[in-house]
Amino acid sequence: MQKLIEFIQDIYKTKEFLPLHEPKFIGNEKKYLNDCIDSTFVSSVGKYVDKFEKEFASYVGSKYAIATVNGTSALHISLLLADVKAEDEVITQPLTFIATCNAISYIGAKPVFVDVDLDTMGLSPKFLQEFLEKNCELVDNHCINKTTNKIIKACVPMHTFGHPCRIDEIKDICDKWHISLVEDAAESLGSYYKGKHTGTFGKLGAFSFNGNKIITSGGGGVIVTDDEKLAQRAKHLTTTAKVPHPYEYRHDEIGYNYRMPNINAALLVAQLEQVDKFLENKRDLASKYEEFFNANSEIKFVKEPQNSKSNYWLQAVILKDIASRNKFLDYTNKQGVMTRPIWKLMNELEMFKDCQCVNLENAKYLEDRVVNISSGVRI
Repeated sequence: MQKLIEFIQDIYKTKEFLPLHEPKFIGNEKKYLNDCIDSTFVSSVGKYVDKFEKEFASYVGSKYAIATVNGTSALHISLLLADVKAEDEVITQPLTFIATCNAISYIGAKPVFVDVDLDTMGLSPKFLQEFLEKNCELVDNHCINKTTNKIIKACVPMHTFGHPCRIDEIKDICDKWHISLVEDAAESLGSYYKGKHTGTFGKLGAFSFNGNKIITSGGGGVIVTDDEKLAQRAKHLTTTAKVPHPYEYRHDEIGYNYRMPNINAALLVAQLEQVDKFLENKRDLASKYEEFFNANSEIKFVKEPQNSKSNYWLQAVILKDIASRNKFLDYTNKQGVMTRPIWKLMNELEMFKDCQCVNLENAKYLEDRVVNISSGVRI
């Protein structure tokens, strides 16, 4: 493992502490921030919010983008727009960041966990189809879970570490079963599946701009959709459902204070100008890691799946067993090179331990073995 430490220190040209992933501000960030401050429009109204929404939609190939305060709020609103209600069920993967299940829970809906594929680490269309055929039936164009008698209203696959899952197959299955597809694309800006950007396969997609993402505004998120009515409703719900008026405060439903402030959007406009450079840098890092780990039979480097172009947001390796994983984590972190394990499975958390799930063998295998290693842009 010492060779790995020396290799990482060499490619990052430092022997100082190496965080897992840190933001880079190398463009117009300070210029746009100063412009925003000088304008005094630092809250949820301003030119940078509009500019970012337009440019982000163009970048990913969607018709509309609605900026939000973070990725969780983007996913929460997306699920509401997909007509998920309290007591409904939402299929997702157990191997994901907690935000996926939190957003489902905010509505009062309940997650149902289906296993992942080993190569994508994302929701498996094969296991999704098997679950639906065994446990569900279509009644009046609703997918009914025969075990719980609840409606399965939506499906939320997540593109793990920016590696696309087999999203086209998942979409076909969801369409067949009258389930709304909402993509959790929080980690996959710059990732493509069969030439199409992640987050744009379903009715709605949600992205995150947390401080550790490829581009960041400190926080921040965005909803993307091709449906004009959904886009308008997303903007309405995220601005406290305020009815437009020059000076009166009237609200026509329960809304949310989820709009992204202009000062955060100013950061994102500058960051988006650098995104292609960041992505190229990260793919170069991935190729270096792949070459290094090819010489190690006990550690497998996670490469982009077939038919995909991954952003390699977080570089990942798979150890041979949990003991090897723990030894790897302990040694690297003691040497000042930050590494971390993949998330604990959602169905193992206290809040979700009673949620329905079937055989989660692949997710458990990955939980015990996957480690993230230094992934920051090297500039």
